[in-house]
Amino acid sequence: MSATRPAFAPIHAALETVSIGPSTLRNRLVVAPMSRVSAPVGLATAAMKRYYEAFAIGGFGLIVTEGIYPDLAYSQGYEDQPGLATEEQAAAWRPVVDAVHAAGGAIFAQLMHAGALSQGNRHKTKTLGPSAVQPRGEKMSEYGGSGPFSRPVAMTDGDIDDVLEGFAGAAVRARNAGFDGVEIHGANGYLIDQFLTTYTNQRTDQYGGPVANRVRFAASVVSAVRRAVGAEFPIGIRLSQTKVNDFEYRWPGGAEDGKAIFAAVRDAGVAFIHIASEGRNWLDTAQLAEGVTITGLARAVAGVPVIANGGMHEPARAARVLQEGHADLVSLGRGALANPDYPRRLASGAHLEPFDHAMLSPNATLENAETWRSARERLLPCPA
Repeated sequence: MSATRPAFAPIHAALETVSIGPSTLRNRLVVAPMSRVSAPVGLATAAMKRYYEAFAIGGFGLIVTEGIYPDLAYSQGYEDQPGLATEEQAAAWRPVVDAVHAAGGAIFAQLMHAGALSQGNRHKTKTLGPSAVQPRGEKMSEYGGSGPFSRPVAMTDGDIDDVLEGFAGAAVRARNAGFDGVEIHGANGYLIDQFLTTYTNQRTDQYGGPVANRVRFAASVVSAVRRAVGAEFPIGIRLSQTKVNDFEYRWPGGAEDGKAIFAAVRDAGVAFIHIASEGRNWLDTAQLAEGVTITGLARAVAGVPVIANGGMHEPARAARVLQEGHADLVSLGRGALANPDYPRRLASGAHLEPFDHAMLSPNATLENAETWRSARERLLPCPA
């Protein structure tokens, strides 16, 4: 059953417009990046077009794609992950981008190097990381993995240069394919986060040791991309304390680490910062010991729009985060899967569907997502 919102009811804060760089978004609701491992040989498909298009039809202001691998060496994280490593892969994204634009949405490409958490690159068992440290946990079955991760090879200066070049080239291909911006994946335990994390980064060079050195790789990626795409194209970075293989990790320096990290990516040229919560409630992962929130700290230090993540499908929580100044936008993952028309439902007061894990079972592919297709078919009609 849907409810009609009274004419005098105030607009929800998430439904207000906002700008990221030159892009003005119709609201502050963002589809969070979610891996769907549905792109054979890295090429976006017609099913992916329908998937992303549905969120735009449903009213989301911004869609951030699943993680896209930027090079043909060691960046790929999963089998059937989409890429932007070649011109052919870039061309395959064009119908997706055009469909989102035709429905009034904006779309950013998330560029991701899996590093030591790769479970499906072209080298099979060889992975790269800042140091030769065995990753915690095991590969994710929803993305086709099983068993422990491989022990990575410590990256040389040449490897680092190659990765920077890969990110820069993929960003140019994203821009040329019509994407409105790119988000660099620096969260959740993947390569950039491995440099930020104390126990996976045991380097003794300029990239290791104190946080000012550990953030150098993230800043270098941003700088390389900024040089490649120019001043106007929006570049953001997604950061987190928690990881897909470690929900408990926190930056050891707390707010002081946060200040150093946010200042470094700001100076490198980011247009926004997206803070991931790794499947947990924002309150669980955003609070720092000093009584501030990580998203609020990012906003204060960097002076750019900040996207908060973690349980933002709950209207009251999203309103609090925005109204209290903790963030400028909110991103939804599972809430968006269950409600691809979430913005329309929020505006009208309609019932919100609960997330059904069958959408990601037995794996996260779109082909297995009968429940997702059902959710897409429930899209509310466009308002007159």
